[in-house]
Amino acid sequence: MKGVRVQTQVKRDWYILVLMLITVPLAGELKFYPVNETFRISFGAPTFFFFLLLFQRIPSVFAGFLTGITVVCFRIVIDLIAGNHSAWEDSLQAHYSSFFFYFAYCVLFYVTGVRHIHNRTILVGLMGMVIEVLADLIEFLSQHVLLNNVLTWGAVQEMLVIALSHSFIVISFLNMMKLYEAQSREQQTRKQNEHILMLISTLYEESIHLKKTLQNAESISMKSFELYQGLQELHKEQVATNVEGFAKKALVVAGEVHEIKKDNQRIFAGLHKLISDESITDYMDIHQLVDIIRRSNMKYATLLEKDIQITAFITGTHPLYHVFMMLSLINNLVANAVEAIQQTGAISIEIARIGDLVEIKINDDGPGVPPRRKGLLFKPGFTTKYDRTGNPSTGIGLSYVQQLVEQWQGEISLQDGVNGKGTTFLMRLPIDPITKKG
Repeated sequence: MKGVRVQTQVKRDWYILVLMLITVPLAGELKFYPVNETFRISFGAPTFFFFLLLFQRIPSVFAGFLTGITVVCFRIVIDLIAGNHSAWEDSLQAHYSSFFFYFAYCVLFYVTGVRHIHNRTILVGLMGMVIEVLADLIEFLSQHVLLNNVLTWGAVQEMLVIALSHSFIVISFLNMMKLYEAQSREQQTRKQNEHILMLISTLYEESIHLKKTLQNAESISMKSFELYQGLQELHKEQVATNVEGFAKKALVVAGEVHEIKKDNQRIFAGLHKLISDESITDYMDIHQLVDIIRRSNMKYATLLEKDIQITAFITGTHPLYHVFMMLSLINNLVANAVEAIQQTGAISIEIARIGDLVEIKINDDGPGVPPRRKGLLFKPGFTTKYDRTGNPSTGIGLSYVQQLVEQWQGEISLQDGVNGKGTTFLMRLPIDPITKKG
């Protein structure tokens, strides 16, 4: 894994190097001459500084050496094309000092270790200013050796001001990049957390079903064993000649059901541990919870190629609610409404605090439920929803919600929608079992 990360960083650095070798010479053409006709101040320096701060694996000295050569060659070519010098030797004499600027800059950058103190913004800015001024002086010194140019104190002051502005412009851009990256990571983390919450909410639902299956398996196991005992009694009384065979079969059934129960118990123990180990994310503000439900079901509607608007209205002061309990309840009903709406429609989620109760209404403007079917709606397996191929839904969701609500001593009812259109599910739950203090 570490080798792959290093390889990715090196590849990224090579892309940055190529971009730098193109950008820095171009930025260097935005220039002025504060001292003489050969000593220039340009945007090449801050651009070069910015790219050096981005490198992770490529040595800055190597990058600076290539940049210095590229800048000099680029300026010679520009001069020859523009006719500024009659021979390339004259152009080289005018621009050779730029190589010393960039090479000195990268050497000072490497020696001072600026790359390793990215987080200390002000210090990086000040060091960048010092490095640029020193590189300017080295460039000027290289010109003085051959051209006998003279440096004035006023020119040095101008260098200091320009270097300071260059450094902090670069730091500002770098900080904006870091802020954007941090926001992107935060958004990605939030999406991952929401996905995990929905997964654990689904596991919570499955654990409820599994618990019910355990109870059924226990009941069947007991009844099978009772049947076995009864058949054994009949065999002792010699009621029938083949009772012993039936008794053995009943015992086999009891044993197999008992094995199923033990397997389910192991699965249930794992699920229960997963969803019951409390952490800071086990309880959440109701506004955040509803926002997760709203956005996830908007995506679900898009997946089903439906145009559905989902709105939320929350009134009253609410405590932090248990994430998986509330997600399991509300998300089931909202998803049910999304599936019920044919093509376009609207769903509203209304949550209100009424004393020691929380009231939850899920309204939709779908086709509604015929009166003759309302009594069957909460029965396991009953459904009014079919997919595009005509396959029916499982019909488990509403019966699960009813079971969960009743388990928490609450109540759920089905009402006609607004103006007789659509449906409204109304739930009233005691707050204690679903809040942190509960």
